[in-house]
Amino acid sequence: MAYVEPVTLSARGITLVPLAMSHESGLRAAAADGELWKIRVTSVPEPEQTRSYIETALAMREAGNRFAFAVTDTASGTVLGCTSFHDIVPAVHRVEIGWTWYAKSRQRTAVNTTAKLLMMTHAFETLACKVVGWRTDNFNFASQNAIERLGAKKDGVLRGHALRRDGTIRDTVMYSLAQGEWPEVKAQLLYQLDKPR
Repeated sequence: MAYVEPVTLSARGITLVPLAMSHESGLRAAAADGELWKIRVTSVPEPEQTRSYIETALAMREAGNRFAFAVTDTASGTVLGCTSFHDIVPAVHRVEIGWTWYAKSRQRTAVNTTAKLLMMTHAFETLACKVVGWRTDNFNFASQNAIERLGAKKDGVLRGHALRRDGTIRDTVMYSLAQGEWPEVKAQLLYQLDKPR
């Protein structure tokens, strides 16, 4: 039995469904909203690479080290982006959240906060994780700000850690949230989602 079993998570008009080949056209459209593949510090697939992107995610799911979701609008079913549990380590009750991206028109909305609230709730309250982690490119300041807004703590920087799509070597900024911090973080995220905009 896999540590992260197939599950659909839904709240506040956002539904996370296990990523499937049927999401290919929706992911293409989401990535095209802002030509996100042109951002060198993200993992957004180029249009012609969308199928391969999904195939890779499904292979990683089979191997037990990544579980990708299509992030969708509950009412319409429109694909808004993608996010994943990854670097899944059952022995220490740890998952990371990443491979996250959204159509440009959905960035800086409640979509990311809602999706992460769903994922963290599942990680801490269903999977009984002790720690949830995040990682991002040292030059992806938007991602760092988004992770910090979620209440995660910066653990440090792994220098010379990974390759970017353009072949350059990136430093990786690591974040985490411990189980004991979750109740307060959850309360804060719910407050942010409920306050008038």
